[in-house]
Order: sequence, then C-alpha cells, then structure tokens
Amino acid sequence: MNQPYKFVFALLVVLGLALTACGGGGAERLPQESKSEPAPAQEQKAEPAAPAGDAVAGKKVYDSVCIACHGPDAKGIEGLGKDLTTSEFVAQKSDQELVEFIKVGRTPDDPLNTTGVAMPPKGGNPALTDEDLMNVVAFIRSIHQ
Repeated sequence: MNQPYKFVFALLVVLGLALTACGGGGAERLPQESKSEPAPAQEQKAEPAAPAGDAVAGKKVYDSVCIACHGPDAKGIEGLGKDLTTSEFVAQKSDQELVEFIKVGRTPDDPLNTTGVAMPPKGGNPALTDEDLMNVVAFIRSIHQ
C-alpha cells in the first residue's frame, strides 16, 4: 500500500476509535431538542499535555536518524532540514500529528516544503516504530523554544 493511502487508512482508524471511545456511532442518542442547545464557550485554554514519549530515548533515535538533516543541535542544516528548536510547524502540531507527519515525510513538490529537499518517511529509516517516533517528538518538544 503506498504512503498516502496508509496515512488516510491510519487516520480513518484513529477517527473511528475516537468516535467509539466517546460513545459516538451507537444507537443511543440524545433527544433532538438537547442537540440544538449551544455548548457553553470555554474561556480557559487547556494546557498542552506532556509528550507521551521518552525524550532520552528520542534523543538516541534523533542522533541516529534525524541528525543527518536537522543537525546535532536540531537547528537545521541549510538546504536539508529545518530548525526544529524554533519551528512554528512543531509548535502548531499535536504530538500525534507530528508522529503522522514523520511517518509520511514531505515530498519536494509539496507547497509547504521550503527546502526543496524531500523528507523521507520516518527520516529514511522504515524500521522506526510508532514508539520511536513518539520518543523523537518528546525529544523535539524538550528542546523547542
């Protein structure tokens, strides 16, 4: 199965599990009247959750894979990888979104690719597990400013 289809399939599985976990999709429904009431607005912004991965283990994976393009200090190598320490992309994505991004990478023709160089899926190491990727995300979170 090629990568874009794997991503879509994984996304559908995750959405299906989330819907099931929160009780959606079942036969029990609220009466129609209660659905029309607007939900109260939340005034407080939720604090970001701590990364689920292990930053120390993630540093080891980073040093064996990601360092080639993002550099030993994660500040990027010009013409290869972006600076991960100040990346808006990293700041705006959830941990799971970053894991999914790393899984599929980015092609040079992607309009959001500003380097013109491909980021291969899993940084070019297909043996990396989801746990490895979550650990890398935890490491990146630990150095992000």
